Order: sequence, then C-alpha cells, then structure tokens
Amino acid sequence: MNNNRTGAIAVGALLVAFGVLFLLQNFGLFGSIANLIWLFIFGAAGLTFLFVFATNRENWWAVIPGFTLLGLAVLIAFGDRLGAWGGAFFLGSIGLSFWVIYAVRREFWWALIPAGTLSTLAVVAALAEQTDGMVVGGILFLGMAATFALVYVLTGAGERQRWALIPAGILAAIGMLLILSLGGLVNYVWALALIGVGVYLLMRSKLLQR
Repeated sequence: MNNNRTGAIAVGALLVAFGVLFLLQNFGLFGSIANLIWLFIFGAAGLTFLFVFATNRENWWAVIPGFTLLGLAVLIAFGDRLGAWGGAFFLGSIGLSFWVIYAVRREFWWALIPAGTLSTLAVVAALAEQTDGMVVGGILFLGMAATFALVYVLTGAGERQRWALIPAGILAAIGMLLILSLGGLVNYVWALALIGVGVYLLMRSKLLQR
C-alpha cells in the first residue's frame, strides 16, 4: 500500500469519525466530557495529518489541516487561560503550516503570502486590545508589506516576482503614514517632504540657468 493511499484512508476514516461524533453530540450523549473528547479528537486528527505529511513530503497539503486541528485542540484545552491570545495563537498555527510548506517546497513561493498574512493577523490580534488602533493598523500594513517583500527576496533570480515590490511599497507607505499620524507626526513629514521637493526644484532651476 503506497503512502498516498494510506493518507486517503486516514483522512476518510477521520471524516467518518467526525461525522459520528457530531451525531452523538447532537443526541446529547457526551454530557460534561464533550470538551475532553473533542480535545482528543482534534489532537489525534492533527497528528494524523502531520504523520501523513512526514511519511511522504508530496503530501504537503496535509500540514494545513494538521496544524489547524492542533491549534483547535490547544484552544479547547487552554482557551480560558489564553484569553485574547487565543485568536492570535490559532491564526499563528495556521500560518505556521504555510511556512512549513515553503520550507520543504521552495518552488511554492505562493505559500509565503498566506504565511505572512496569517502571521501578521496573529500579531494584530494579540495587540488589538492593548495598543492604539492607528498603531495596530500600521503594523497590519507593514506586516503585509514585509510579506510581499519576502515574495520578491526569497524567490530565485530565475523566477523573481518583481510585481511583489509594488504592493510592498504601497502597503509600507500606508503603514508608515498610519503610525506617524500619532501625535501629528505625519504633518511634520508632509512639511519636510514639501520643503525637500521645493528645494530640489529651486536647485534644479538654477542649474538649468547656468
């Protein structure tokens, strides 16, 4: 039996198990141990998917449900203790799956986009309740800018994704403006920019007169 068939059987068995458990829960047969049962199911399912990936790297897709289900298991086990960090942890666990995909399959440069996006959202979720909204917005845009910058930097010279520099530059500019807007700093930036452009034009006109 090859690894692909083993993976298909494992996934099929998990889906059947999930369906049966949902039916049993709807009938109220779990009672107070429901969380414990779902913790075990999600944890076991996540590890199963990671096993499918570990036995055959061609099954790269398996890391996505693997880390997602393990993230859910952790939320079930420690959700009350994690508090606002729970959402950040869950988003980070999904993002981790795409980092792993890129690490083992460098030709899948596209994985950097969901990896960077989800990692940025995880940081934003962690800071949302204790940081100024403008700063959080700035971090969101800067994180997305860094994501597209990585797409350009990490792809090989033969497949360089030059288009990624456009959204990277736009998002970085928006992020910086949001952060600098705190305390009116953005007004000083605009003033200095206008002065700089004015000086450049004056010097250029003088040079042309010579």
